[in-house]
Amino acid sequence: MRVDDSLLEKFLINGKKTTKDKLTELRKQAKDDKKSLQELAIQTNLISEKDLTKLYADEIEVPFVELSPQEIKHDTLQLLPERIARQYGAIVFDIDKKGIKQVAMDDPDDIQALNFLHKELGSNIKIHIATSSQLQAALDQYRDNISSELTKVIADETGVEDAGEVDEKDLAEDSPIAQTVNIIIEYGIKAGASDIHIEPRENDVVVRYRIDGLLREANKLPRKLLGALISRIKILSKLKIDEHRAPQDGRFKVNVNGQVYALRVSTLPILDGEKVAIRLLNESSKPSSFTELGFWGNALDDLQHAIVQPHGMVLVTGPTGSGKSTTLFSVLSSLNTPNVNISTIEDPIEYHVVGANQTQVNTLAGMTFGSGLRALLRQDPNIIMVGEIRDKETADLGVQAALTGHLVFSTLHTNNAATCLPRLLDMGVEPFLIASTVRVVIAQRLVRRLCSECRESFAPDSTSLKQLEKSFNLAANGGFKRIHQLETAALEGGIGLAGESAKNAASKLSSTDSTIAQLWRPHDGGCENCNHSGYKGRIGIYEILNNSATVQKMIVGNNTSEDIQKAAISEGMITMHLDGLVKALRGETSVEEVLRVTSEE
Repeated sequence: MRVDDSLLEKFLINGKKTTKDKLTELRKQAKDDKKSLQELAIQTNLISEKDLTKLYADEIEVPFVELSPQEIKHDTLQLLPERIARQYGAIVFDIDKKGIKQVAMDDPDDIQALNFLHKELGSNIKIHIATSSQLQAALDQYRDNISSELTKVIADETGVEDAGEVDEKDLAEDSPIAQTVNIIIEYGIKAGASDIHIEPRENDVVVRYRIDGLLREANKLPRKLLGALISRIKILSKLKIDEHRAPQDGRFKVNVNGQVYALRVSTLPILDGEKVAIRLLNESSKPSSFTELGFWGNALDDLQHAIVQPHGMVLVTGPTGSGKSTTLFSVLSSLNTPNVNISTIEDPIEYHVVGANQTQVNTLAGMTFGSGLRALLRQDPNIIMVGEIRDKETADLGVQAALTGHLVFSTLHTNNAATCLPRLLDMGVEPFLIASTVRVVIAQRLVRRLCSECRESFAPDSTSLKQLEKSFNLAANGGFKRIHQLETAALEGGIGLAGESAKNAASKLSSTDSTIAQLWRPHDGGCENCNHSGYKGRIGIYEILNNSATVQKMIVGNNTSEDIQKAAISEGMITMHLDGLVKALRGETSVEEVLRVTSEE
């Protein structure tokens, strides 16, 4: 659906969504960002896609329909072939008692599409308009689940006898093996997986997806397909198909529903054959704002202050898969303007930052983090991002770069923010250099978001409250009253239940602030929206250690990480534990989920 700019402006002004002055600014921003006014209005939450579609439906006098894709009968959907449905952006979603076919379209003004639909379905149809996202979800219903899709394809596969014999025809673009690989990848993308694992076992091949941080088994394929399956993926990734004894790394790209995905492929010889791990990265995705990532309050203020300094170091710490690259992607994107030179050295390059100069580590060619950083310093950079500080050479170079007028971003693998500073000391960096260059240290984890459609509130009993106090050490953190204060601050900072008022979003602490009257949990069995898991998507929990004068003195004095942690907390730092608890009270996640990812702390 494409709404004319003048009509969109009329909707926004009449609906009091904005003012004429702000609309002028929005037009200028749309021109600068090379986006349509409609796209920008939706992205900036001036108006939702659903509300805009409803207003447009009233304007053109076409009924609006809210689709429930999972409830559309397969036979009804098939009245319009998938190829035609996708070409014209239309689906048959129901047939009423009079036999009239109910058709939903993205653009009912498309005369060519309307003429074709009448020719294909007859004149006995009624046209509706639906949102583009719901229509896309409905189009996805043409595909069955991965098991049935793969079963249909594999049933046609007769050319492969065992894993050791791979014929050229098995690897052709239209072969069942190629279709199998396509289905595995497409299903992973639609399921929101971050990784795909194809693992050989003694009698079969297991396909698993990492969704919201947890691995889930999706299907088992016949063992005889292993050789052709691996070879097909190697061909796509430009790897050696005759090399089975050594690990290999490659990349390729796919386009699914107009979105470009970069797939990073890694092969590894194991006992039962070759295992493949594929990392899925959406290159079409836009950087999230800091509040969307989960920053709020003092942590957000400290981060925003640190990244606009002319020089210094900002360090992000956490285990693999904790969202460090995503945080840095958002930071670099926010700093990416035509008057600064951003240069990075990464292994691997996960996110493409338009306008930044990104370099891939290549140890075989002698391009390490150390040599790459040394080269970057001769490229007149303003901002430098080093994928990871792994050794003394990289640490020393990073500190020297920060001292000589560069803003340096990097990552370290430590458990929390305070242990990051002694880790640099262990690498041989002088204490006074750490104290004078490091601006902030961000420690983070990712927790699963509760499904907004089916999450449920409950009143915790006394046993649960005692366990809560013990698990989060509330006695040492100001008790429930302190949590109430933090929760109020989080609400003011935008962390709350989407679409609900501040009053409804409150977690209903008692009037004396001495206990908690309401918590949130996933609905048992979930719903269609979250694939029956109770969770959908993830959000970060953070602690940001500000390198204050007190902390600097402690670094120079070689104090322990425990002492630094206590000092930072006394100055207002909120630990990941407490940040997670606040987000659990807000209904973003569950207490169990916070404890799961922070249990080592």
